[in-house]
Amino acid sequence: MRILFLGDIMGRSGREAVKKHLPTLKEKLKPDAIIINAENAAHGRGLTEKICKELFELGADCITTGNHVWDQNETMLYITREPRLLRPANFPDGTPGNGHVVVEARNGAKILVANYMARLFMDPMDDPFAQARELASRNPLGKTVHAIFVDFHGETTSEKMALAHMLDGQVTAVVGTHTHLPTADGQILDGGTAFQADAGMCGDYNSVIGMQKEVPITRFTKKVSSGPMQPADGEGTVCGCLIETDSNGLTKNYGQVIIGPRLTNRMPDF
Repeated sequence: MRILFLGDIMGRSGREAVKKHLPTLKEKLKPDAIIINAENAAHGRGLTEKICKELFELGADCITTGNHVWDQNETMLYITREPRLLRPANFPDGTPGNGHVVVEARNGAKILVANYMARLFMDPMDDPFAQARELASRNPLGKTVHAIFVDFHGETTSEKMALAHMLDGQVTAVVGTHTHLPTADGQILDGGTAFQADAGMCGDYNSVIGMQKEVPITRFTKKVSSGPMQPADGEGTVCGCLIETDSNGLTKNYGQVIIGPRLTNRMPDF
């Protein structure tokens, strides 16, 4: 089975890049399932029902999010009606929506998609490690589900790597989001779990993590705000990864996906 994951969609530039390149990725990589993080898709802040429906129409089987999930008020109502839209599972009890869902791949396989938010330099959250361990123990690979994909949304590479090693051999993949920069550490761990600290964003890389450059530069150099930050609107690049599973639901092939301007493009050769 082949799972395509795309990192944080950032504003209109990211949405247009996904719209442009996803058909090509589907044709060349032939994924059985597509998972997309879209927490910044609505002008860099949250996402909307309209955007989610457009992504589902493009082929997304599940949409993950992170700390910006509630930036658009309508999301809180839509997420209760759409189980394929996730918010981090370790939000407090009573938060609307779900943090994991089982989706059916095009080949009929069942994929458990789980979304967690890290805690270092992030908002206070329930323990993602305890929750992820418990979810994996209740859903052994090859028995209740054919694959388990974890989107771990957080700042630090160490926290993401620690979760991946803790779950090694129990889940198909742990891939990080949130920093909007693709890391070069994509690998298959000893137990067969794929890991990458951050998939990167889908957006304009002629920017400061997807935002127009002038305001962030002023904030860093003068410690004053020259206005609200706005998403960069140049041509976007799509970043993500492709995972191919073995018969046990672990990863046998892993490859980084980068397609678009500015960054060195990469395409899996399996």
